[in-house]
Amino acid sequence: MAYAITRTCCNDASCVSVCPVNCIHPTPEEPEFGSTDMLYIDPQACIDCGACADACPVDAVFPVDRLRGPDVVFGDLNRDWFRDHPNDHAWGAPSFPRSLPGGLGTLRIAVVGTGPSAGYTAQELLRCTSAEITMIDRLPVTGGLLRHGVAPDHQSTKRIAESFASVFHDPRLRMHLNLDVGTDVTHEELAAHHHAVVYAVGAAADRRLGVPGEDLPGSLPATSFVRWYNADPTVPADTVELSAERVVVVGNGNVAVDIARILLTDLDRLAVTDIADHALAALSRSRVREVVLLARRGPGQAAWTAPEFLALRRLPGVELVVEDHPQVRAAIEAAAPDSRAALLAGLPLVRTDEGVEPGPGRRIVLRFLSTPVELTGADGRVGGLTVERTRLTEDGEPEGTTGEREALRAGLVVRSIGHRGVPLPGLPFDERTGTVARRGGRVVDPATGRALPGAYVVGWAKRGPSGGIGANRACARETVDALLDDAVARLLPEPPAGRAEFERLVRRRRPDAVGLKELRAVDRAERERGAAQGRPRVKLATVAELLAAGRRR
Repeated sequence: MAYAITRTCCNDASCVSVCPVNCIHPTPEEPEFGSTDMLYIDPQACIDCGACADACPVDAVFPVDRLRGPDVVFGDLNRDWFRDHPNDHAWGAPSFPRSLPGGLGTLRIAVVGTGPSAGYTAQELLRCTSAEITMIDRLPVTGGLLRHGVAPDHQSTKRIAESFASVFHDPRLRMHLNLDVGTDVTHEELAAHHHAVVYAVGAAADRRLGVPGEDLPGSLPATSFVRWYNADPTVPADTVELSAERVVVVGNGNVAVDIARILLTDLDRLAVTDIADHALAALSRSRVREVVLLARRGPGQAAWTAPEFLALRRLPGVELVVEDHPQVRAAIEAAAPDSRAALLAGLPLVRTDEGVEPGPGRRIVLRFLSTPVELTGADGRVGGLTVERTRLTEDGEPEGTTGEREALRAGLVVRSIGHRGVPLPGLPFDERTGTVARRGGRVVDPATGRALPGAYVVGWAKRGPSGGIGANRACARETVDALLDDAVARLLPEPPAGRAEFERLVRRRRPDAVGLKELRAVDRAERERGAAQGRPRVKLATVAELLAAGRRR
């Protein structure tokens, strides 16, 4: 019986590299890699060896005959993908790990960030060079997106962090947490102690709606909401107020789907996860019964991935409906079998009146062709928003609005319309793309196009907010290849100071900086708290708590 990949797929292609018959696609060498919802196993070519299941870092691969309940559909998804993407599974040209010629000495490389892109970068450097790595993070704990971005009910996805454990414990790697680059140390100071600096800082800001009322209390960016339920110590426990019965989430990508699911999931299902204690308490008091996912485009242009949406369809005790509209109905009826719109087939099409309080029960409303034009206030905070119907081209792209407006009543509005990078002190920034100015993995001066010697970028700070966790693996390899090419060409500046001098600088600037020993103590404390409650861990939610736990090592 063939194996199938399920909704927890991380797309980092660990399974591809171990498959003896090359039946898992798209591979990192194929054009579609990074753009599909997940990877797929061809049931006709699979030899049932199980190597992919053993290699999968997130336990997403199972024999088709062992799939049960809602996961049965993934056997069909894997099979059907190859119906539309026939492949002879021929091997491409072999590739070999990079290595550096002798005589270059030991490279010292700083990696700013500790999320997935930073982890893959350090992993690649440690595997193919003798480099000494310095990892830096502004927070006193590692993880980045894995800790503060992945939804708490996706515990299997978080297991990919275990693959980075050996990286963080490598004797050639030193860790300096609770150290902010740009405030505590500058790029120039990093460059003075390292041959190269790789920035893996993500895309920390949200895109704005640009409408009146957007800054009212009760209007939040998705990043704040997600970090709130994931115990990010920079987000206060009282950031989210759940006293209203309806929440509107502007956007329908995976983050919007996560927010809707967390708001309406049964509390007992969340109580066994690593969700923040303050979020669990707020959700226990929550009055939210309806979440509206608002999109300006049509069903065919929905931004969610199929696995995440299928999970939403099977949320216990929650009704999923589509707001009825002639163009929406037509799009669903005419949808191709593998399209986003086809996923809506069979869902109730209902007339809604979001100008009044929601009815009994819990439900998620998918509302398309609706553009927010104003957030309105009530008692000093958000009380609703006004939307205008979108006019679409024949290709389904928005081309303005129709003038038809409607008021939606809501006590909380979350904008989930994309992320954007923020400028980093000492580095050029591309305002148009919201990324560090770069060419490939090299940071460049946008005025001249010349690379800044020894400066590199990886992850969302490099390519923008696209691709999931696993996409960072190929991205990191490209950046490391550029760095190593420059090392071989002797283009990396020789730093005047070394590792010991940098550690003295850190102790002088940030006496409370956190190292590996303190990080281990935090991990033990959180796991012990979790074990006492039958949870994987109970996160410490403030900087003070994290630092105190680190000192109790």
